[in-house]
Amino acid sequence: MTTNPKYIFVTGGVSSSLGKGIIAASLAKLLQAQGYRATIQKLDPYINIDPGTLNPYEHGECYVTDDGAETDLDLGHYERFLNVPTSQANNVTTGRIYQSVIDKERRGEFLGKTVQVIPHITDEIKRRIQILGNSGDYDIVITEIGGTVGDIESLPYIEAVRQLEWDLGEHNTCVIHLTLVPFLSAAGELKTKPTQHSVKTLMESGVQADILVCRTEHPLSDGIKTKLARFCNVKKEAVIESIDASTIYDVPNLMLEEGLDKVVLNQLQLKNDVPDLKRWNAFLKRHKNPKSEVTIGLIGKYVELQDSYKSILESFIHAGAENEVKVNVEPIHSEYLSESNIEFKLGHLDGVLVAPGFGERGIEGKIDAVRFVREQNIPFLGICLGMQMAVIEYARNVLNLKEANSVEMDEQTPDPVINLMESQKGIVNKGGTMRLGTWDCNLEKDSTAYKVYNAETITERHRHRFEFNNDYKAQFEASGMKATGFNPDTGLVEIVEIPKNDWFVGVQYHPEYKSTVKNPHPLFVAFVAAALKYNKKKKK
Repeated sequence: MTTNPKYIFVTGGVSSSLGKGIIAASLAKLLQAQGYRATIQKLDPYINIDPGTLNPYEHGECYVTDDGAETDLDLGHYERFLNVPTSQANNVTTGRIYQSVIDKERRGEFLGKTVQVIPHITDEIKRRIQILGNSGDYDIVITEIGGTVGDIESLPYIEAVRQLEWDLGEHNTCVIHLTLVPFLSAAGELKTKPTQHSVKTLMESGVQADILVCRTEHPLSDGIKTKLARFCNVKKEAVIESIDASTIYDVPNLMLEEGLDKVVLNQLQLKNDVPDLKRWNAFLKRHKNPKSEVTIGLIGKYVELQDSYKSILESFIHAGAENEVKVNVEPIHSEYLSESNIEFKLGHLDGVLVAPGFGERGIEGKIDAVRFVREQNIPFLGICLGMQMAVIEYARNVLNLKEANSVEMDEQTPDPVINLMESQKGIVNKGGTMRLGTWDCNLEKDSTAYKVYNAETITERHRHRFEFNNDYKAQFEASGMKATGFNPDTGLVEIVEIPKNDWFVGVQYHPEYKSTVKNPHPLFVAFVAAALKYNKKKKK
Protein backbone atom coordinates (compact mmCIF):
# COMPACT_ATOMS: atom_id res chain seq x y z
CA MET A 1 0.00 0.00 0.00
CA THR A 2 1.13 3.55 -0.71
CA THR A 3 0.99 6.61 1.54
CA ASN A 4 0.02 8.98 -1.28
CA PRO A 5 -2.15 7.82 -4.18
CA LYS A 6 -0.46 7.41 -7.55
CA TYR A 7 -2.16 8.41 -10.79
CA ILE A 8 -2.04 6.60 -14.14
CA PHE A 9 -3.50 8.28 -17.24
CA VAL A 10 -4.56 6.27 -20.28
CA THR A 11 -4.84 8.23 -23.54
CA GLY A 12 -5.57 7.01 -27.04
CA GLY A 13 -4.35 7.91 -30.50
CA VAL A 14 -4.75 7.12 -34.22
CA SER A 15 -8.22 5.60 -33.88
CA SER A 16 -11.11 5.26 -31.46
CA SER A 17 -12.36 1.87 -30.21
CA LEU A 18 -8.86 0.48 -29.64
CA GLY A 19 -9.82 -0.79 -26.20
CA LYS A 20 -8.53 1.76 -23.68
CA GLY A 21 -11.14 0.52 -21.19
CA ILE A 22 -9.97 -3.10 -21.47
CA ILE A 23 -6.29 -2.12 -21.15
CA ALA A 24 -7.10 0.06 -18.12
CA ALA A 25 -9.17 -2.74 -16.53
CA SER A 26 -6.47 -5.35 -17.27
CA LEU A 27 -3.73 -3.19 -15.74
CA ALA A 28 -5.93 -2.54 -12.68
CA LYS A 29 -6.50 -6.30 -12.37
CA LEU A 30 -2.74 -6.96 -12.37
CA LEU A 31 -2.16 -4.23 -9.76
CA GLN A 32 -5.05 -5.52 -7.63
CA ALA A 33 -3.61 -9.05 -7.88
CA GLN A 34 -0.40 -7.68 -6.31
CA GLY A 35 -2.28 -6.25 -3.34
CA TYR A 36 -2.73 -2.65 -4.49
CA ARG A 37 -6.11 -0.97 -4.04
CA ALA A 38 -6.80 0.19 -7.58
CA THR A 39 -9.76 1.93 -9.18
CA ILE A 40 -10.49 3.34 -12.63
CA GLN A 41 -12.38 6.42 -13.77
CA LYS A 42 -13.50 7.48 -17.24
CA LEU A 43 -13.40 11.06 -18.51
CA ASP A 44 -15.77 11.44 -21.46
CA PRO A 45 -15.33 14.50 -23.71
CA TYR A 46 -18.96 14.79 -24.81
CA ILE A 47 -21.18 17.60 -23.54
CA ASN A 48 -24.06 15.39 -22.37
CA ILE A 49 -24.22 15.37 -18.57
CA ASP A 50 -24.29 11.56 -18.73
CA PRO A 51 -25.14 8.89 -21.36
CA GLY A 52 -28.60 8.37 -19.85
CA THR A 53 -30.43 10.11 -22.69
CA LEU A 54 -28.18 8.81 -25.49
CA ASN A 55 -29.51 6.32 -28.03
CA PRO A 56 -27.71 2.95 -27.63
CA TYR A 57 -26.83 3.15 -31.35
CA GLU A 58 -24.83 6.28 -30.48
CA HIS A 59 -22.99 5.10 -27.41
CA GLY A 60 -23.75 1.47 -26.59
CA GLU A 61 -25.44 0.55 -23.33
CA CYS A 62 -25.84 2.92 -20.43
CA TYR A 63 -24.32 1.29 -17.34
CA VAL A 64 -25.84 2.02 -13.91
CA THR A 65 -23.90 2.04 -10.62
CA ASP A 66 -25.09 1.28 -7.08
CA ASP A 67 -25.49 4.99 -6.33
CA GLY A 68 -27.65 5.56 -9.40
CA ALA A 69 -25.13 7.10 -11.79
CA GLU A 70 -25.89 6.54 -15.49
CA THR A 71 -22.43 5.99 -16.90
CA ASP A 72 -20.27 4.87 -19.79
CA LEU A 73 -20.23 1.13 -20.56
CA ASP A 74 -16.50 0.99 -19.74
CA LEU A 75 -17.44 1.17 -16.06
CA GLY A 76 -19.03 -2.24 -16.57
CA HIS A 77 -15.64 -3.59 -17.67
CA TYR A 78 -14.01 -2.03 -14.61
CA GLU A 79 -16.47 -3.74 -12.25
CA ARG A 80 -16.42 -7.08 -14.08
CA PHE A 81 -12.60 -7.23 -13.93
CA LEU A 82 -12.07 -5.84 -10.41
CA ASN A 83 -15.23 -6.98 -8.62
CA VAL A 84 -15.28 -3.55 -6.94
CA PRO A 85 -18.37 -1.29 -7.31
CA THR A 86 -17.92 2.02 -9.13
CA SER A 87 -19.81 5.22 -8.39
CA GLN A 88 -20.75 8.68 -9.65
CA ALA A 89 -17.09 9.72 -9.17
CA ASN A 90 -15.85 7.10 -11.65
CA ASN A 91 -17.41 8.76 -14.72
CA VAL A 92 -17.06 12.45 -15.56
CA THR A 93 -18.27 14.17 -18.74
CA THR A 94 -17.44 17.56 -20.21
CA GLY A 95 -21.10 18.45 -19.67
CA ARG A 96 -20.76 17.75 -15.95
CA ILE A 97 -17.50 19.75 -15.75
CA TYR A 98 -18.97 22.81 -17.47
CA GLN A 99 -22.21 22.59 -15.49
CA SER A 100 -20.24 22.61 -12.25
CA VAL A 101 -18.12 25.61 -13.28
CA ILE A 102 -21.12 27.57 -14.55
CA ASP A 103 -23.03 26.86 -11.32
CA LYS A 104 -20.06 28.21 -9.33
CA GLU A 105 -19.93 31.31 -11.53
CA ARG A 106 -23.65 31.93 -10.97
CA ARG A 107 -23.11 31.67 -7.23
CA GLY A 108 -20.34 34.27 -7.45
CA GLU A 109 -17.56 31.93 -6.35
CA PHE A 110 -14.98 33.35 -8.78
CA LEU A 111 -14.99 36.82 -7.20
CA GLY A 112 -15.66 38.71 -10.41
CA LYS A 113 -12.90 36.99 -12.42
CA THR A 114 -13.34 36.13 -16.09
CA VAL A 115 -14.13 32.40 -16.24
CA GLN A 116 -11.92 30.61 -18.79
CA VAL A 117 -11.01 27.12 -19.95
CA ILE A 118 -7.63 27.62 -18.25
CA PRO A 119 -7.58 27.71 -15.27
CA HIS A 120 -11.24 27.20 -14.32
CA ILE A 121 -12.25 24.23 -16.51
CA THR A 122 -8.87 22.51 -16.11
CA ASP A 123 -8.95 23.08 -12.33
CA GLU A 124 -12.36 21.42 -12.16
CA ILE A 125 -11.05 18.46 -14.21
CA LYS A 126 -8.07 18.15 -11.85
CA ARG A 127 -10.37 18.26 -8.84
CA ARG A 128 -12.58 15.52 -10.28
CA ILE A 129 -9.57 13.33 -11.16
CA GLN A 130 -8.36 13.50 -7.54
CA ILE A 131 -11.70 12.85 -5.76
CA LEU A 132 -11.12 9.08 -5.69
CA GLY A 133 -7.46 9.45 -4.71
CA ASN A 134 -8.28 11.86 -1.89
CA SER A 135 -10.89 9.47 -0.48
CA GLY A 136 -8.14 7.36 1.11
CA ASP A 137 -9.66 4.19 -0.34
CA TYR A 138 -7.16 3.66 -3.16
CA ASP A 139 -3.41 3.38 -3.70
CA ILE A 140 -3.62 3.81 -7.46
CA VAL A 141 -6.19 5.68 -9.57
CA ILE A 142 -6.26 4.93 -13.28
CA THR A 143 -7.91 7.65 -15.39
CA GLU A 144 -9.02 6.75 -18.89
CA ILE A 145 -9.47 9.78 -21.17
CA GLY A 146 -12.10 9.19 -23.85
CA GLY A 147 -11.64 10.08 -27.50
CA THR A 148 -8.31 10.37 -29.28
CA VAL A 149 -5.39 12.76 -28.86
CA GLY A 150 -5.79 15.70 -31.24
CA ASP A 151 -9.56 15.94 -30.83
CA ILE A 152 -10.52 19.51 -29.95
CA GLU A 153 -12.88 18.32 -27.20
CA SER A 154 -10.08 16.29 -25.49
CA LEU A 155 -7.61 19.20 -25.22
CA PRO A 156 -8.71 20.47 -21.76
CA TYR A 157 -8.27 16.95 -20.36
CA ILE A 158 -4.77 16.61 -21.80
CA GLU A 159 -3.87 20.05 -20.41
CA ALA A 160 -5.19 18.96 -16.98
CA VAL A 161 -2.95 15.87 -17.16
CA ARG A 162 0.05 18.08 -18.04
CA GLN A 163 -0.62 20.28 -15.02
CA LEU A 164 -1.19 17.33 -12.68
CA GLU A 165 2.15 15.80 -13.67
CA TRP A 166 3.83 19.01 -12.43
CA ASP A 167 1.57 19.40 -9.38
CA LEU A 168 2.03 15.83 -8.13
CA GLY A 169 5.74 15.57 -8.82
CA GLU A 170 8.05 12.91 -10.21
CA HIS A 171 7.13 9.21 -9.82
CA ASN A 172 3.55 10.00 -8.77
CA THR A 173 2.09 9.87 -12.29
CA CYS A 174 2.41 7.67 -15.35
CA VAL A 175 1.03 8.27 -18.86
CA ILE A 176 0.11 5.26 -20.99
CA HIS A 177 -0.65 6.01 -24.64
CA LEU A 178 -2.67 3.38 -26.51
CA THR A 179 -2.15 3.52 -30.22
CA LEU A 180 -2.61 1.51 -33.41
CA VAL A 181 0.17 -0.10 -35.43
CA PRO A 182 -1.69 -0.97 -38.67
CA PHE A 183 -0.71 -3.77 -41.05
CA LEU A 184 -0.73 -2.78 -44.72
CA SER A 185 -1.43 -5.95 -46.67
CA ALA A 186 -0.26 -4.39 -49.97
CA ALA A 187 3.16 -3.69 -48.46
CA GLY A 188 3.06 -6.76 -46.23
CA GLU A 189 4.32 -4.87 -43.20
CA LEU A 190 3.36 -3.08 -40.00
CA LYS A 191 3.57 0.72 -40.08
CA THR A 192 4.81 2.78 -37.13
CA LYS A 193 4.23 6.25 -38.61
CA PRO A 194 0.64 6.67 -37.25
CA THR A 195 1.95 5.96 -33.74
CA GLN A 196 4.82 8.42 -34.17
CA HIS A 197 2.41 11.15 -35.28
CA SER A 198 0.06 10.36 -32.39
CA VAL A 199 2.86 10.63 -29.81
CA LYS A 200 4.06 13.85 -31.44
CA THR A 201 0.52 15.31 -31.15
CA LEU A 202 0.46 14.37 -27.46
CA MET A 203 3.87 16.02 -26.96
CA GLU A 204 2.64 19.21 -28.63
CA SER A 205 0.21 19.48 -25.71
CA GLY A 206 3.10 19.15 -23.27
CA VAL A 207 2.56 15.51 -22.29
CA GLN A 208 5.20 12.83 -22.86
CA ALA A 209 3.98 9.22 -22.94
CA ASP A 210 5.86 7.00 -20.49
CA ILE A 211 4.51 3.78 -21.95
CA LEU A 212 3.21 2.87 -25.42
CA VAL A 213 0.61 0.11 -25.70
CA CYS A 214 0.41 -0.83 -29.38
CA ARG A 215 -2.73 -2.49 -30.70
CA THR A 216 -1.81 -4.80 -33.55
CA GLU A 217 -3.06 -7.75 -35.55
CA HIS A 218 0.48 -9.13 -35.96
CA PRO A 219 3.34 -9.53 -33.45
CA LEU A 220 5.71 -6.57 -33.16
CA SER A 221 9.27 -7.49 -34.07
CA ASP A 222 12.21 -6.44 -31.93
CA GLY A 223 13.16 -3.96 -34.67
CA ILE A 224 9.73 -2.27 -34.61
CA LYS A 225 9.84 -1.98 -30.82
CA THR A 226 13.31 -0.41 -31.01
CA LYS A 227 12.15 2.03 -33.70
CA LEU A 228 9.08 3.07 -31.71
CA ALA A 229 11.15 3.53 -28.55
CA ARG A 230 13.69 5.72 -30.38
CA PHE A 231 11.21 7.96 -32.20
CA CYS A 232 8.67 8.22 -29.36
CA ASN A 233 11.10 8.91 -26.48
CA VAL A 234 10.20 5.84 -24.41
CA LYS A 235 12.30 2.97 -23.09
CA LYS A 236 12.21 -0.15 -25.22
CA GLU A 237 10.68 -2.23 -22.38
CA ALA A 238 7.91 0.38 -22.25
CA VAL A 239 6.76 -0.49 -25.79
CA ILE A 240 4.01 -3.00 -25.05
CA GLU A 241 2.42 -5.21 -27.70
CA SER A 242 -1.37 -5.61 -27.44
CA ILE A 243 -2.24 -8.20 -30.03
CA ASP A 244 -5.85 -9.11 -30.86
CA ALA A 245 -7.14 -11.67 -28.33
CA SER A 246 -9.86 -14.32 -28.64
CA THR A 247 -11.55 -12.93 -25.50
CA ILE A 248 -11.13 -9.72 -23.49
CA TYR A 249 -10.48 -11.90 -20.44
CA ASP A 250 -7.14 -12.97 -21.99
CA VAL A 251 -5.83 -9.41 -21.90
CA PRO A 252 -4.60 -9.33 -18.25
CA ASN A 253 -2.41 -12.38 -18.96
CA LEU A 254 -1.18 -10.89 -22.24
CA MET A 255 -0.28 -7.64 -20.46
CA LEU A 256 1.47 -9.65 -17.73
CA GLU A 257 3.57 -11.44 -20.37
CA GLU A 258 4.49 -8.07 -21.89
CA GLY A 259 5.44 -6.70 -18.46
CA LEU A 260 3.01 -3.76 -18.46
CA ASP A 261 2.47 -3.92 -14.69
CA LYS A 262 6.22 -4.09 -14.04
CA VAL A 263 6.99 -1.04 -16.20
CA VAL A 264 4.17 0.95 -14.56
CA LEU A 265 5.26 0.08 -11.01
CA ASN A 266 8.88 0.93 -11.82
CA GLN A 267 7.77 4.30 -13.18
CA LEU A 268 5.80 4.94 -9.97
CA GLN A 269 8.64 3.56 -7.81
CA LEU A 270 6.36 0.97 -6.23
CA LYS A 271 7.18 -2.59 -5.19
CA ASN A 272 6.68 -5.12 -7.95
CA ASP A 273 5.49 -8.64 -7.13
CA VAL A 274 4.03 -11.64 -9.00
CA PRO A 275 0.26 -11.10 -9.45
CA ASP A 276 -1.97 -13.81 -8.00
CA LEU A 277 -4.26 -14.69 -10.92
CA LYS A 278 -5.21 -18.21 -9.81
CA ARG A 279 -8.93 -17.49 -9.53
CA TRP A 280 -8.95 -15.47 -12.76
CA ASN A 281 -7.23 -18.27 -14.67
CA ALA A 282 -9.57 -20.89 -13.19
CA PHE A 283 -12.46 -18.88 -14.69
CA LEU A 284 -10.63 -18.66 -18.03
CA LYS A 285 -10.01 -22.41 -18.06
CA ARG A 286 -13.72 -23.13 -17.53
CA HIS A 287 -14.66 -20.53 -20.13
CA LYS A 288 -12.35 -22.02 -22.76
CA ASN A 289 -13.07 -25.69 -22.03
CA PRO A 290 -16.86 -26.05 -21.86
CA LYS A 291 -18.40 -29.49 -21.44
CA SER A 292 -21.71 -28.57 -23.09
CA GLU A 293 -23.25 -25.97 -25.38
CA VAL A 294 -26.55 -24.07 -25.41
CA THR A 295 -28.08 -21.45 -27.70
CA ILE A 296 -29.98 -18.58 -26.13
CA GLY A 297 -31.92 -16.01 -28.12
CA LEU A 298 -31.38 -12.36 -27.16
CA ILE A 299 -34.46 -10.50 -28.34
CA GLY A 300 -34.11 -6.74 -28.58
CA LYS A 301 -34.25 -3.82 -30.97
CA TYR A 302 -30.58 -2.76 -30.92
CA VAL A 303 -29.12 -6.18 -31.68
CA GLU A 304 -27.09 -4.93 -34.66
CA LEU A 305 -24.80 -3.20 -32.15
CA GLN A 306 -23.38 -5.68 -29.62
CA ASP A 307 -22.35 -2.86 -27.25
CA SER A 308 -26.05 -2.08 -26.69
CA TYR A 309 -26.35 -5.23 -24.56
CA LYS A 310 -22.72 -5.48 -23.39
CA SER A 311 -23.44 -6.35 -19.76
CA ILE A 312 -25.94 -9.07 -20.75
CA LEU A 313 -23.46 -10.68 -23.14
CA GLU A 314 -20.69 -10.62 -20.52
CA SER A 315 -23.09 -12.04 -17.88
CA PHE A 316 -23.68 -15.02 -20.17
CA ILE A 317 -19.91 -15.56 -20.38
CA HIS A 318 -19.62 -15.54 -16.57
CA ALA A 319 -22.67 -17.82 -16.11
CA GLY A 320 -21.51 -20.12 -18.91
CA ALA A 321 -18.10 -20.59 -17.27
CA GLU A 322 -19.78 -21.27 -13.92
CA ASN A 323 -21.88 -24.03 -15.57
CA GLU A 324 -18.98 -25.16 -17.80
CA VAL A 325 -21.23 -24.42 -20.76
CA LYS A 326 -20.56 -22.49 -23.95
CA VAL A 327 -23.45 -20.03 -24.33
CA ASN A 328 -24.08 -19.14 -27.97
CA VAL A 329 -26.09 -15.92 -27.91
CA GLU A 330 -28.24 -15.50 -31.01
CA PRO A 331 -29.29 -11.85 -31.51
CA ILE A 332 -32.87 -11.58 -32.82
CA HIS A 333 -34.36 -8.26 -33.89
CA SER A 334 -37.82 -7.95 -32.32
CA GLU A 335 -39.02 -5.60 -35.08
CA TYR A 336 -38.85 -8.47 -37.57
CA LEU A 337 -40.61 -11.07 -35.42
CA SER A 338 -44.20 -12.05 -36.17
CA GLU A 339 -46.56 -14.95 -35.57
CA SER A 340 -45.73 -16.27 -39.05
CA ASN A 341 -41.96 -16.62 -38.51
CA ILE A 342 -41.77 -17.06 -34.72
CA GLU A 343 -41.36 -20.84 -34.73
CA PHE A 344 -38.61 -20.68 -37.34
CA LYS A 345 -36.76 -17.95 -35.42
CA LEU A 346 -37.17 -19.34 -31.88
CA GLY A 347 -38.07 -23.04 -32.15
CA HIS A 348 -34.45 -24.28 -32.04
CA LEU A 349 -33.42 -22.20 -28.99
CA ASP A 350 -32.65 -23.55 -25.51
CA GLY A 351 -33.66 -20.32 -23.80
CA VAL A 352 -34.87 -16.80 -24.59
CA LEU A 353 -33.97 -13.49 -22.96
CA VAL A 354 -36.15 -10.50 -23.81
CA ALA A 355 -33.96 -7.45 -23.36
CA PRO A 356 -34.49 -4.04 -21.75
CA GLY A 357 -35.23 -0.93 -23.79
CA PHE A 358 -37.48 2.08 -24.24
CA GLY A 359 -40.16 3.10 -26.74
CA GLU A 360 -42.71 1.22 -28.81
CA ARG A 361 -40.57 0.08 -31.77
CA GLY A 362 -40.35 -3.73 -31.87
CA ILE A 363 -42.74 -4.20 -28.93
CA GLU A 364 -45.24 -6.51 -30.66
CA GLY A 365 -42.40 -8.81 -31.73
CA LYS A 366 -41.28 -9.10 -28.12
CA ILE A 367 -44.83 -9.93 -27.04
CA ASP A 368 -45.10 -12.62 -29.75
CA ALA A 369 -41.77 -14.06 -28.58
CA VAL A 370 -42.91 -14.25 -24.96
CA ARG A 371 -46.12 -16.04 -25.97
CA PHE A 372 -44.20 -18.62 -28.00
CA VAL A 373 -41.70 -19.46 -25.24
CA ARG A 374 -44.42 -19.50 -22.56
CA GLU A 375 -46.58 -21.92 -24.57
CA GLN A 376 -43.62 -24.08 -25.61
CA ASN A 377 -42.21 -24.10 -22.05
CA ILE A 378 -38.81 -22.81 -23.22
CA PRO A 379 -36.74 -21.23 -20.38
CA PHE A 380 -37.44 -17.48 -20.29
CA LEU A 381 -35.79 -14.48 -18.65
CA GLY A 382 -37.26 -11.00 -19.09
CA ILE A 383 -35.28 -7.96 -17.91
CA CYS A 384 -36.97 -4.59 -17.21
CA LEU A 385 -38.98 -3.97 -20.41
CA GLY A 386 -38.70 -7.73 -21.05
CA MET A 387 -40.52 -8.42 -17.78
CA GLN A 388 -43.17 -5.84 -18.72
CA MET A 389 -43.69 -7.54 -22.08
CA ALA A 390 -44.28 -10.84 -20.26
CA VAL A 391 -46.97 -9.16 -18.15
CA ILE A 392 -48.66 -7.62 -21.22
CA GLU A 393 -48.55 -10.92 -23.13
CA TYR A 394 -50.11 -12.78 -20.22
CA ALA A 395 -52.83 -10.14 -19.81
CA ARG A 396 -53.76 -10.32 -23.50
CA ASN A 397 -53.60 -14.07 -24.08
CA VAL A 398 -54.47 -15.60 -20.69
CA LEU A 399 -56.55 -12.95 -18.91
CA ASN A 400 -58.19 -12.08 -22.26
CA LEU A 401 -57.58 -8.35 -21.81
CA LYS A 402 -56.98 -7.95 -25.56
CA GLU A 403 -56.02 -4.25 -25.44
CA ALA A 404 -53.78 -4.51 -22.37
CA ASN A 405 -50.61 -2.47 -22.73
CA SER A 406 -48.10 -0.22 -21.03
CA VAL A 407 -48.99 3.47 -20.85
CA GLU A 408 -45.51 4.04 -22.31
CA MET A 409 -46.76 2.55 -25.59
CA ASP A 410 -50.45 3.49 -25.40
CA GLU A 411 -51.59 6.22 -23.00
CA GLN A 412 -55.25 5.42 -23.79
CA THR A 413 -55.11 1.66 -23.15
CA PRO A 414 -58.23 0.48 -21.25
CA ASP A 415 -56.05 -1.98 -19.30
CA PRO A 416 -52.77 -0.32 -18.24
CA VAL A 417 -51.20 -3.43 -16.71
CA ILE A 418 -47.89 -1.52 -16.82
CA ASN A 419 -48.26 2.01 -15.49
CA LEU A 420 -46.12 5.09 -14.93
CA MET A 421 -44.64 5.03 -11.43
CA GLU A 422 -46.29 7.51 -9.07
CA SER A 423 -42.93 9.20 -8.41
CA GLN A 424 -42.46 9.76 -12.16
CA LYS A 425 -45.71 11.63 -12.76
CA GLY A 426 -45.16 15.32 -13.41
CA ILE A 427 -41.45 14.90 -14.23
CA VAL A 428 -40.46 16.98 -17.26
CA ASN A 429 -36.67 16.56 -17.48
CA LYS A 430 -35.63 13.20 -18.97
CA GLY A 431 -32.01 13.02 -17.80
CA GLY A 432 -31.21 11.30 -14.49
CA THR A 433 -34.84 11.24 -13.31
CA MET A 434 -35.73 7.54 -13.58
CA ARG A 435 -35.73 5.11 -10.69
CA LEU A 436 -31.98 4.53 -10.60
CA GLY A 437 -29.43 2.61 -8.55
CA THR A 438 -29.71 -0.06 -5.89
CA TRP A 439 -33.03 -0.91 -4.20
CA ASP A 440 -34.08 -3.71 -1.88
CA CYS A 441 -36.36 -6.54 -2.94
CA ASN A 442 -38.06 -9.08 -0.65
CA LEU A 443 -38.52 -12.57 -2.10
CA GLU A 444 -41.40 -15.01 -1.60
CA LYS A 445 -39.99 -18.19 -0.10
CA ASP A 446 -41.83 -20.60 -2.38
CA SER A 447 -40.39 -19.20 -5.62
CA THR A 448 -37.73 -19.76 -8.26
CA ALA A 449 -36.15 -16.43 -7.27
CA TYR A 450 -35.75 -17.53 -3.65
CA LYS A 451 -34.08 -20.77 -4.75
CA VAL A 452 -31.77 -18.82 -7.08
CA TYR A 453 -30.66 -16.22 -4.53
CA ASN A 454 -31.04 -18.35 -1.38
CA ALA A 455 -31.96 -15.15 0.49
CA GLU A 456 -35.07 -13.39 1.74
CA THR A 457 -33.91 -9.88 0.76
CA ILE A 458 -31.71 -8.92 -2.19
CA THR A 459 -30.45 -5.62 -3.60
CA GLU A 460 -30.41 -4.97 -7.35
CA ARG A 461 -29.85 -2.01 -9.66
CA HIS A 462 -32.73 -0.28 -11.45
CA ARG A 463 -33.29 1.98 -14.44
CA HIS A 464 -36.98 2.44 -15.27
CA ARG A 465 -40.02 4.73 -15.15
CA PHE A 466 -42.86 2.23 -15.52
CA GLU A 467 -44.04 -0.55 -13.20
CA PHE A 468 -46.42 -3.45 -12.78
CA ASN A 469 -49.89 -2.07 -12.00
CA ASN A 470 -50.86 -3.57 -8.63
CA ASP A 471 -54.57 -3.05 -9.42
CA TYR A 472 -54.30 -6.16 -11.62
CA LYS A 473 -52.15 -8.25 -9.24
CA ALA A 474 -54.99 -10.43 -7.84
CA GLN A 475 -56.23 -11.16 -11.38
CA PHE A 476 -52.77 -12.28 -12.55
CA GLU A 477 -52.11 -14.43 -9.50
CA ALA A 478 -55.52 -16.15 -9.71
CA SER A 479 -54.73 -17.25 -13.26
CA GLY A 480 -51.18 -18.50 -12.71
CA MET A 481 -48.66 -15.65 -12.99
CA LYS A 482 -47.21 -14.97 -9.52
CA ALA A 483 -45.51 -11.85 -8.18
CA THR A 484 -42.58 -13.24 -6.16
CA GLY A 485 -40.42 -10.19 -5.44
CA PHE A 486 -41.49 -6.82 -3.97
CA ASN A 487 -39.90 -3.56 -2.96
CA PRO A 488 -40.48 -3.49 0.83
CA ASP A 489 -41.19 0.28 0.92
CA THR A 490 -43.36 0.85 -2.15
CA GLY A 491 -44.90 -2.57 -2.84
CA LEU A 492 -43.51 -2.34 -6.40
CA VAL A 493 -43.57 -5.78 -8.04
CA GLU A 494 -39.96 -6.61 -8.91
CA ILE A 495 -40.28 -10.24 -10.05
CA VAL A 496 -42.98 -12.26 -11.82
CA GLU A 497 -42.94 -16.02 -12.41
CA ILE A 498 -45.15 -18.70 -13.94
CA PRO A 499 -44.71 -21.67 -11.57
CA LYS A 500 -46.29 -24.22 -13.93
CA ASN A 501 -43.52 -23.54 -16.48
CA ASP A 502 -40.13 -25.14 -15.86
CA TRP A 503 -38.31 -21.74 -15.82
CA PHE A 504 -40.15 -18.49 -16.50
CA VAL A 505 -38.88 -15.40 -14.68
CA GLY A 506 -39.28 -11.68 -15.38
CA VAL A 507 -37.43 -9.06 -13.31
CA GLN A 508 -37.96 -5.29 -13.24
CA TYR A 509 -34.33 -4.64 -12.24
CA HIS A 510 -31.07 -5.16 -14.19
CA PRO A 511 -29.17 -8.22 -12.86
CA GLU A 512 -26.60 -7.90 -15.68
CA TYR A 513 -25.05 -4.83 -14.03
CA LYS A 514 -23.86 -6.86 -11.04
CA SER A 515 -22.33 -9.90 -12.72
CA THR A 516 -18.53 -10.14 -12.45
CA VAL A 517 -15.84 -12.72 -13.20
CA LYS A 518 -15.48 -13.41 -9.48
CA ASN A 519 -19.23 -13.38 -8.73
CA PRO A 520 -21.34 -14.45 -11.73
CA HIS A 521 -24.91 -13.29 -11.22
CA PRO A 522 -27.01 -16.13 -9.71
CA LEU A 523 -29.99 -15.34 -11.95
CA PHE A 524 -27.90 -15.79 -15.12
CA VAL A 525 -26.22 -18.89 -13.67
CA ALA A 526 -29.64 -20.45 -12.95
CA PHE A 527 -31.03 -19.40 -16.36
CA VAL A 528 -28.10 -21.00 -18.22
CA ALA A 529 -28.51 -24.15 -16.09
CA ALA A 530 -32.22 -24.23 -17.05
CA ALA A 531 -31.31 -23.83 -20.73
CA LEU A 532 -28.86 -26.72 -20.44
CA LYS A 533 -31.49 -28.90 -18.79
CA TYR A 534 -33.97 -28.04 -21.57
CA ASN A 535 -31.31 -28.81 -24.21
CA LYS A 536 -30.69 -32.26 -22.74
CA LYS A 537 -34.42 -32.95 -22.49
CA LYS A 538 -34.82 -32.01 -26.19
CA LYS A 539 -32.04 -34.40 -27.21
CA LYS A 540 -33.68 -37.28 -25.36
